[in-house]
Amino acid sequence: MTIKTVLAVLGVDHWADDLSNAVKFCEGHDAHLTALVMSMGAVPAIATYQAISTAWLDEQQREIEHLGEEAAAVKAELRNADLSSDVQEIYTEFAWVDDDIAERSLYADLVLVEAQTARNEPLRKRVIDGALFQSPTPILINPAKKSMTTSPKSVLLAWDSSNEAARAARQSLDLLKASDTVHVTLIDPVSSATANGEEPGADIAAYLARHGINVEVDRVPSGGRRVDEALRQHALDVAADLIVMGAYNHPRLQQRLFGGVTQSMLKDSTVPMFLSR
Repeated sequence: MTIKTVLAVLGVDHWADDLSNAVKFCEGHDAHLTALVMSMGAVPAIATYQAISTAWLDEQQREIEHLGEEAAAVKAELRNADLSSDVQEIYTEFAWVDDDIAERSLYADLVLVEAQTARNEPLRKRVIDGALFQSPTPILINPAKKSMTTSPKSVLLAWDSSNEAARAARQSLDLLKASDTVHVTLIDPVSSATANGEEPGADIAAYLARHGINVEVDRVPSGGRRVDEALRQHALDVAADLIVMGAYNHPRLQQRLFGGVTQSMLKDSTVPMFLSR
């Protein structure tokens, strides 16, 4: 997939560093940047109808005006950048954030979540729900303060022969091609004609090599660790600049009740992550 339109989600109160990094990323890919400035409306406190109809509406109006001011400031910053861009603003209630994200994700090649938005846990969760569960667009989450390089030297591709992992590999081809080495990483792989094949990782390695990508297949024993722990440790071992993985290959309710590799990686990884579902 060629990255030509990037949707960068910005929280209304903290966005300066995220915007700067998004500009650098888009410049590196010669991509259009859509800066989406979001404000989630305050929930009215339990009170009488009259109190809600006055104090809450006044607060809502202040939030809308603040959003307009911040969106104007983002536009001013982007006028100084040599970059194709536009700015959109959304004032929405918490319950509808994922729908708004999903709608705008349809018109982007990538949803970019930089460090300031990533640290805003309520917003980050809604962005992930909207983009991954309600649109076909992948997400790149960068928890680091510095901009992610457009040519990562080392990439870890988490591979389990699932549809989600295959989609992540295809959608991240631009980034994989730009890297020095892609480590196709399998945790405790089992040879099977219906899954990994007789030589786990060989098929996806051959596919990537045909795209001119330098590939190494790493079959990693978990040693009793959880899969996410083994992946994070291997990312350190290979000095990965980026982790590419399929996300949520189990039902969402099951993931939320019992956790999962995706949630653990999102919570604890310090390496930028490209997620696709």
